[in-house]
Amino acid sequence: MKENLSGSLISRPLYNAYPKRIVDVVLAVTLLVLFSPVCFFVAIAIKLDSLGPVLADIPERVGQGNTLFNFHKFRSMIVNSHFALRTDKKFKELYEQYKKNSFKLTEDPRITRVGKFIRKYSLDELPQFINVIKGEMSIVGPRAYYPDELEEQQRKYPKTRPMVAKVLSVRPGITGLWQVSGRSEVNFDKRIAIDAYYVDNMSLLNDVIIILKTPWAMLSAKGAV
Repeated sequence: MKENLSGSLISRPLYNAYPKRIVDVVLAVTLLVLFSPVCFFVAIAIKLDSLGPVLADIPERVGQGNTLFNFHKFRSMIVNSHFALRTDKKFKELYEQYKKNSFKLTEDPRITRVGKFIRKYSLDELPQFINVIKGEMSIVGPRAYYPDELEEQQRKYPKTRPMVAKVLSVRPGITGLWQVSGRSEVNFDKRIAIDAYYVDNMSLLNDVIIILKTPWAMLSAKGAV
């Protein structure tokens, strides 16, 4: 039994196995229907703004049990941006900065005009409801990391390995504790600690609190990473 953030006792494995999945599917289907007009206009804007597909052509992310899955996201960057950053010589300095800043960039020339807007308000994340319905993600959970990001960051912060293992024991989430805490600029070691804390204190009540805080984080751009 674990004590959750609000002080009540709950069995985390039981909640994670059944009630959480039911809540995920119901919410994901409902929100996907409600946001379908927004998704339509975002897709049109992306096609009018730049060449390339509507969905981002990004590599797989690491999910529960260290399994890889296709991460759905509206494209907010130039085509092939992920691989270009790692292989194109003109992005060499940018890539070094990316790794130095815990795989985050404050100014990224690969982002399109529409991409800046949809990333600011987390609209690029809407297709992840499909990942939730497929059982690859949860509405609330830890961040879904790239495989090379996890490897690089664990080399940089070796003491985080137990926390990473804990985080990978559950489904990653569209939103999460660190996204709504106003601490999206922290380095990997602090971020993974917040995610691990969430896993230790997972409960329906805590998920509801995070979900209720998410719209403000989106509107204030605090959830944009």
